Amino acid sequence: MNTFEMRTVIHFGDNSLDRLRILPYKRVLVISDPIVVQSGMIDLITAPLQKGGITYDLFYDVVPDAPVGKISEGVQKFLEFQPEAVVAVGGGSAIDSSKAIREFALKINNYGKVGLIAIPTTSGTGSEVTSFAVVNDTEARVKYPLVSPELTADEAILDAELTRSVPPSVTADTGMDVFTHALESYVSTTHNEFSSALAEKAVEICGVFLLRAYLDGNDMHARQKMHVASCLAGLSFNTAGLGLTHGMAHQLGAVFHIPHGRANAMLLPHIVEFNSNINKQSRSQKEYPPAVKRYTNIAHILGLSSYNEVMSVRSLVNWIVFMLKEMNIPQSISEMKTITPDVYFTSLDKMADMALADSCTANNPRIPTKEEIIKIYTQLW
Repeated sequence: MNTFEMRTVIHFGDNSLDRLRILPYKRVLVISDPIVVQSGMIDLITAPLQKGGITYDLFYDVVPDAPVGKISEGVQKFLEFQPEAVVAVGGGSAIDSSKAIREFALKINNYGKVGLIAIPTTSGTGSEVTSFAVVNDTEARVKYPLVSPELTADEAILDAELTRSVPPSVTADTGMDVFTHALESYVSTTHNEFSSALAEKAVEICGVFLLRAYLDGNDMHARQKMHVASCLAGLSFNTAGLGLTHGMAHQLGAVFHIPHGRANAMLLPHIVEFNSNINKQSRSQKEYPPAVKRYTNIAHILGLSSYNEVMSVRSLVNWIVFMLKEMNIPQSISEMKTITPDVYFTSLDKMADMALADSCTANNPRIPTKEEIIKIYTQLW
C-alpha cells in the first residue's frame, strides 16, 4: 500500500501574509536570518502579528547551512521564550534551522504541541512543505539530512513579495534547485502518480518562468509562479524522495560551501547522463534504463526534441547546460576559481563515501559505485 499525504495547509497569492493576523496562537517565536531583519523585510512579518495582538520574540542568528552550534542557540531561545508556535522566515537554512530548533527543544522539554508556520523568502528549497531538514556539522564538514513527519510545517505562506529583492544569482541557484527537485523526484525509484503530477507541473513552470524571473526580478508574475513551483516540487520529493544529484551536492556544500542549488545545477547534467547511460557517444539501443522514458517525458514537457530516446535525453542535458550558461552558473569547479585542484581531488574519496551513505542516493534510479561517484566528481572539475 502506498500513501500520499499533505500535512501542510498552504496560503498563497496576493496578501497571503494577512494570515499572520489571525493565527490561532498568542505567543510565537519568529526565526529568521540577519538579511531579512537588516533589510526591513521582517516588518512584513511582525506588522500583521502586532495587528493580531500576538506576542512575539525574534531569533535571527541563523546562518547558511544550518550549523549545529547555531541550532543549539536557537533551542536555548525557544526554551526561554516557550512559544505556542514558531514562524520560520527565510530561505532553506532558516526554515531547516527552525524545524531542527523546534524538534530538539521539544525533545528536551515536551510541554505539548508547538505549531510551525513556514514563510519562504526564496523560491527553491520547498522546505516549507517537506518532512526534511539538513543540519551541518561544521567541524566534521558533514551535512546530515533529518527526516521525520514531525518536521513538517503545519502551515506555509507563499507570498512572492518576499522574493522581490532576491538577487539574480540567488534566483538562478534556487530556481535550478526547484528544477532538480522536480526532476529527481520524477525519476526516483519511489515515484508515484501524485508525486509525478506535481513534478511535471513544477517542470512546466520552470521551463516558462525561471529565466524570466532571473532576467527581471520585478516580474512578479514570474516570481509568484516560481514560488508555487518550488512548493509543488517540495510536495513531490517529500513523498518520492530525491537522488544522486542531492547526495553528491550535499558533500560539495559541506566541504566547499558551494550554495546548494548551484551544486545541484552543476551536477545535474552529469547525473542525467549517468542515470540514462546515454551520452554523446550513444547510439539507438533496443532497451534503455527505465529512467530514460521519464527523462523523455520531461523533455516533451519542456518542448524539446523527442525524435528518439537518445535525442530526447541529449536535448534535456543541453537545455540544462543552456540554463546554466544563460544564468551565469559555473559549469565546473575549476571555473569557480575558489578551490585549488589539490584540495578538491584529495577530498574526493571522503565525499564519495558520504555521497553513497547519503539518504537521497538510495532513491536514485541507478545505484552508483564509489568509483562511479568519484568519476562524476572528477568530470565536474
